[in-house]
Amino acid sequence: MTCERTSLRNAWAKWRRLARSQRRLLLAAFALLGVARLLVLLLPFRWLAWTLGRHMAEARGPVSEYDRALALRVGRAVRSAAVHTPWRSVCLPQAVTAMWLLRRRCVPATLYLGVAQRGRNREGLVAHAWVRCGDLVLTGAAGHRRYTIVSTFS
Repeated sequence: MTCERTSLRNAWAKWRRLARSQRRLLLAAFALLGVARLLVLLLPFRWLAWTLGRHMAEARGPVSEYDRALALRVGRAVRSAAVHTPWRSVCLPQAVTAMWLLRRRCVPATLYLGVAQRGRNREGLVAHAWVRCGDLVLTGAAGHRRYTIVSTFS
């Protein structure tokens, strides 16, 4: 019981140390992760896809320092909120949420959808989603290079 109280106190102390803008971004990420998860479960992907940008397009060109810093904050907020949701916030809801937050802030980014062989015995495919802004992979960075890109949105 004391570990739980200590953990809650630590979380509350961390929350209080955050700037107001960081708190708002974290709350927005948390709420949008729920919306994204629900839409991924309930709707055909083609209905969700139009909210993500142009299909088979990539964000090109240099990213300003301001956009880069903002993208880092968005990525950090989405990853942090995903850890604390009571539902499973896996790669696709995280990528969708990051794209929504970045598009709202006019930060150029690309959402990638990829597939890879499940294992050495080739018993099927696994899918993964990640978001990149400039040279930064904001969500889904773990192992993204082993996936073959099948679709992009920008």
